[in-house]
Amino acid sequence: MILSCPSCKTRYVVPDSAIGPTGRRVRCANCRYSWVQDPPALDLQTTATAAEAAADPPLPAPPAAAPRPVPPPPPSWAAPEPEAEPEPQYSQPEDDWEPRRRPRRNRARMWTIIAIVAGLLMVAAVVALQVFGLPDFVQRIWLPVQNSSALTINGTTERTRLASGQDLLILHGEITNTGDETQRVPQIRAELRDSQNNVVHSWSIAPPVRDLGPRQTRSFDSAERDVPAGGRLLSLSFGPIS
Repeated sequence: MILSCPSCKTRYVVPDSAIGPTGRRVRCANCRYSWVQDPPALDLQTTATAAEAAADPPLPAPPAAAPRPVPPPPPSWAAPEPEAEPEPQYSQPEDDWEPRRRPRRNRARMWTIIAIVAGLLMVAAVVALQVFGLPDFVQRIWLPVQNSSALTINGTTERTRLASGQDLLILHGEITNTGDETQRVPQIRAELRDSQNNVVHSWSIAPPVRDLGPRQTRSFDSAERDVPAGGRLLSLSFGPIS
C-alpha cells in the first residue's frame, strides 16, 4: 500500500502486512510527523465482482479453441530478460524504524588529550637533558666549539712559483694535545699579517682529525694561491674566520 504523510505529503510504499488489520502508528522519515495509519481498504471492484458472481448462475463454458502452436524456446546464447527490481521502501512502522547515527567526535576532548601528551613529552625531554645532557651530534651542530688550552698549534710557510706564473703559499703545521684527556679539534684559522700587524690574508683549514688523544700530535698542510706579498707574520688559532 502507499502511505502519504499528512504534514509534508511525502509518499512511501510499504507492505500491507506492516500495517496489520487494525492499523498502526507510523512516522514520516522526512518531517518526523507521526500519525495512526488505518488498515488497507478492500478493493471495491473485487467485492462487486464477487457479489455478481454469487447472484448470476454460471455461464456454460465456451467451446475449446484450437491449441496454439508453442513457440520454440529461445537459443541458449540469448541473454535472459532483466528481472524487475522491487520498488524501494522508504518508511517502516515507528516501532521498527530508527535510523542509526554515528556518534560525533568530541574535538575539544581530542585537542585536550593532544595537549596533555605534548606537555608530558616536553617535560620528559627537559628531564632527559638535565640528567643525560645533549647528545654528541646535537652538541656538534648547535654548540660553539670551545678552544681547549690543552691544544697547541704551530706552523711554517714557504712560497713557490708555479709554472703558470702564480705564487703558491704552502703551510705546514702541527697540533699537539698537551693534556691527559682526549680533546675535540676545532677548525683552524690561519692569518698572514704585515709588519704593522695588519691582516693581509686569512683562510680556514679543516682539522686533520676530529679528536686528538692525550700527548698526541697531528700534522696538517694547506696551500693558498695569489697571497699578497706583504704578509710576513703567520698567525694560527682555532675557530672560524671572523
